[in-house]
Amino acid sequence: MNETSLGFLQRCMNTASPSGFEVPLAQVWKEEADGFADRTWSDVKGNAYAVLNESGSPRVMLAGHADEIGLMITLIDNDGFLRFTTIGGWDPQILPGQRVRIRTRSGWILGAIGRHAVHLLEKEDISKAVTLKGLWIDIGARSKEDAESMVEVGDPAILDYAYETFQNGMAIGRGFDDRIGAFIVLEAMRLLAQKMPSCAVYAVATVQEEVEFGGSRASAYAIDPQVAIAVDVEHATDTPEIGDGKRQVGDVRLGRGPGIGRGPHINPRVFEILTEVAKSKGIPYQPVGISGETGTDCDAIHSLRGGVATGVVSIPNRYMHSPCEIVHLDDVENTARLIAEAVAGIDETTDFIPS
Repeated sequence: MNETSLGFLQRCMNTASPSGFEVPLAQVWKEEADGFADRTWSDVKGNAYAVLNESGSPRVMLAGHADEIGLMITLIDNDGFLRFTTIGGWDPQILPGQRVRIRTRSGWILGAIGRHAVHLLEKEDISKAVTLKGLWIDIGARSKEDAESMVEVGDPAILDYAYETFQNGMAIGRGFDDRIGAFIVLEAMRLLAQKMPSCAVYAVATVQEEVEFGGSRASAYAIDPQVAIAVDVEHATDTPEIGDGKRQVGDVRLGRGPGIGRGPHINPRVFEILTEVAKSKGIPYQPVGISGETGTDCDAIHSLRGGVATGVVSIPNRYMHSPCEIVHLDDVENTARLIAEAVAGIDETTDFIPS
């Protein structure tokens, strides 16, 4: 990955964007897109758009959701401790003892998720699963009034983890699900800007995928694409004690290329185009069977209006929905390349009717 793209990736990954609060990342994304897209804009949902060859045909939408899971303050108690709920799907076992950053009107402040020390727990409680009821956020407030001077109910929070390069070409950080998808759709457009595609290409950093697919539904309705590719992450099953995970997902490994989804919500011709391009261009890939809903923006896009020929491309990701997700940068680069090569070959003659 070249320095320009790597710098953009780092900015994306270090910009917090819990669902419903994606504006700072949208701004970073659009600033980058301004360097090669024909135009950029945002909508009332918060989606960020970039377009290339807008008068071309057919219209192709590349969707990667910009939001990540997070936390939200729900109560400030009489002693100044904060109660909270989750934004998106958290495993509460991950949360005790974590440092958090809370986004307030005056900026980010530091906090810590508290739980009673093991010495103070009843024996029967030690082995019980952690629940949100037994957790709180400590911001060092002296009283309720002191806490209220710093935070408000409804303020979002994230776990305090930054992007870092890892051993053997990997990267580790919070929220690869799915800021990496928002990154990749724009990287694919960067490559397409050098290829002069005949189709119109819309890259969208969609919002609120982790809570209700509202961003992809609204943006796809506005664009009215004939073709779409949803870019997300897939569970890597190359870790110890994965158990039934391989049967559910398949043998998905870091460094072996993007996953290409196949299933009832995925257009067969889009799947064929992606796999044929991967083979012809020597891009490694991993087929992924998805027997029902994909859990991606595809689910909101494929049945809109008269139907959209939609595919799913995914980046293998270890420890999804944790603060230390791990991806391989080769997979990231190959995903952008695969999408760009596939879209470059789409024109008015391309048939997406299943046969």
